Amino acid sequence: MRQWQGDRIFYGGDYNPEQWPEETWAEDVQLMRRAGVNLVSVGIFSWALLEPAPGRYEFGWLDRVLDLLHSGGVDVDLATATASPPPWLARNHPATLPRRADGTILWPGGRQAYCPSSPIFRERSLTLVETIATRYAEHPAVVMWHVSNELGCHNVHCYCDVSAEAFRVWLRERYGDLDALNAAWGTAFWSQRYGDWAEINPPRTAPTFANPTQQLDFLRFSSDEQRAQLRAEREVLRRLVHRPVTTNFMIGTGIKYLDYHSWAADVDLVANDHYLTAADPRAHVGLAFSADHTRGVAGGKPWLLMEHSTSAVNWQPRNVAKTPGQLRRNSLTHVARGADGVLFFQWRASRAGAEKFHSALVPHAGAETKVFREVCRLGADLEALAEIRGSRVDAEVAILFDYEAWWGVELDSHPSTDVTYLDRITALYDSLWRAGITVDVVHPCADLDRYRLVLVPTLYLTRDADTAALRRFVESGGTALVTYFSGIVDENDHIRLGGYPGAFRELLGVRTEEFFPLREGDQVRLDDGSTADVWTEWLHPEGAEVLASYTDGPLPGVAAVT
Repeated sequence: MRQWQGDRIFYGGDYNPEQWPEETWAEDVQLMRRAGVNLVSVGIFSWALLEPAPGRYEFGWLDRVLDLLHSGGVDVDLATATASPPPWLARNHPATLPRRADGTILWPGGRQAYCPSSPIFRERSLTLVETIATRYAEHPAVVMWHVSNELGCHNVHCYCDVSAEAFRVWLRERYGDLDALNAAWGTAFWSQRYGDWAEINPPRTAPTFANPTQQLDFLRFSSDEQRAQLRAEREVLRRLVHRPVTTNFMIGTGIKYLDYHSWAADVDLVANDHYLTAADPRAHVGLAFSADHTRGVAGGKPWLLMEHSTSAVNWQPRNVAKTPGQLRRNSLTHVARGADGVLFFQWRASRAGAEKFHSALVPHAGAETKVFREVCRLGADLEALAEIRGSRVDAEVAILFDYEAWWGVELDSHPSTDVTYLDRITALYDSLWRAGITVDVVHPCADLDRYRLVLVPTLYLTRDADTAALRRFVESGGTALVTYFSGIVDENDHIRLGGYPGAFRELLGVRTEEFFPLREGDQVRLDDGSTADVWTEWLHPEGAEVLASYTDGPLPGVAAVT
């Protein structure tokens, strides 16, 4: 990263000059220089302006913007502009529109109104990428290329016939033949056995619970389809340009159905968007967790904060403004946890559109404001901190995080809807954060040798290789802490028989014969003075030392902590 970043931490945000009269552009560059901005993302939502009709391109405005930014000393992260197709695509090709599980069509008027499996969308988008990359491959302002924008944020799952056929192709590649698929999906249950690939559909709205492995595979397929768009655009860029390629992930902002651990190898630099949950009084801890998780996805390397907000966002029920100093604290938290750049959405607050009440570096009230003064102060901070660019965070504790385990644990027809994936992860992370202990958030297949302690919260779905890796870590002297509802199923969502916690039974020296989830709001007491909610289980120590037992509830006297 240092080879092309220079001696600075990147600072700036999304710049959308197409929303403003051209006479404001020179003022924008002057204010950027005043604030210390050195990088802006351009062209993210400009497909309809760059290609107003099929095959007809208009680049004059973008030429002038890039030249102006370059003359002002501001570098550009140039987008491929494929994030939201123009209205003419849906009009000419209505089959490109996505559908929900109940068949509802999602129409243009917002953004990302396209089926991720559509070959027509893929063809038109890649033609645009090739045209833009050919024109600007050597432009001196462009130091980085930005594929699409927040892939899958609004259209991660599509259930149309085009997606159904793509899902069948994906399943053929995964299983090879129908016998293997039927075995993996457990189709002997409820007379679901398939005799022809054409009989298989996405898990559309059904009379009752859909096959859980079918649901799980559709989630895998959907993440892979979004990743395929990233990879297709990346390949065009790598053929034509010689600058780093990235896209903005959404780690830690509630985005569940994109397996970013599998995407990291497809970008030259991991970039992330993060926004606080205004209703959460401890949202700053969630921010730290997001930054640590992003660093884990990046394999410990420096990463880029592509978007966050200077103050309020526009899309939460109550969009709370940031208090004085909060912008600075939040931004420097990301830097302290590995970010080599701090960017925002967006440079100038919009006058119109769905995000007109979203904060920006330059608010509606202009430059003589609290926000812009804090923006300038942060620019000075980052300039003073430039020497730490490229440095790494050193942690002795890791939390294992697996998107597929998240998907699996929150499928329907489970022992308790109160068991959620992030519940124990955030509780453990919060304890470590309050103790001042730095944490890496990594995939179960990561190298664990560097850690003293590995936490394994609610890892419901566990692969044999990941189980073996954790065993090797413990046998080598490491300490692992495993929470309830971990190790329960394999990658096909099949129960690991012989007693829970299945994959970790021998490692932990315990065996559970039955789950006893608690009713909503119930709590039980333990003999060490603590209390517990949500979950209890009939656990038998088989070599483990009992540290605490239940004193009431459904299982008095039964071991709770070993």
